[in-house]
Amino acid sequence: MQSAEIELKFPVASISHLEVQLGELGFRLDTPRTFEQNTLYDTPERTLRAKGELLRLRRYGKRSVVTHKRHPDNEELASLYKVRIETETEFDDESAMVEILARLGFAPSFRYEKFRSEYSHPAEQGAHLVLDETPIGVYAELEGPPAWIDRTLGKLRIDPATCLTESYGKLFMAWRERTGSTAQNLTFDEIAESTMVAR
Repeated sequence: MQSAEIELKFPVASISHLEVQLGELGFRLDTPRTFEQNTLYDTPERTLRAKGELLRLRRYGKRSVVTHKRHPDNEELASLYKVRIETETEFDDESAMVEILARLGFAPSFRYEKFRSEYSHPAEQGAHLVLDETPIGVYAELEGPPAWIDRTLGKLRIDPATCLTESYGKLFMAWRERTGSTAQNLTFDEIAESTMVAR
């Protein structure tokens, strides 16, 4: 399946407060808090990264998904929102998929983990909010038409100036620079270990 992904992130100070707001606005919890593991793949020369593309294997609960993302041909919205063309499909055999990628010259380049909860709103088909608890903070992502994103930010009383278009990889690199962490991946174990070493 291929689709245009339009989204904005914002940091979440209080999960419980956001959950109350979502309930008041009529959001429905579709997927309760679920552990998610992601591995990005690239060539040794980082060919995909240089082109602004992403190849990812994701394990989310019992689901395994392979995803390719690229910049859209028309990037008019990209200054305000994160816009990507996303092609993805589910698969059953992870070891076979890893072998296929290896034979094509791709190897793991970065791993990141989070706990994700997914919400939808019946009034806007295809639009949703995800709540991501990462090792370096809690973020929510609104994905849908730009007008819906803007309206929902207003209803949630989120200052647009606090919104982000960066990927979790870029947020991690900025966090590493701020903290001096030696962690190489955005995983709970690595972040906890690097935090203990820093102390």
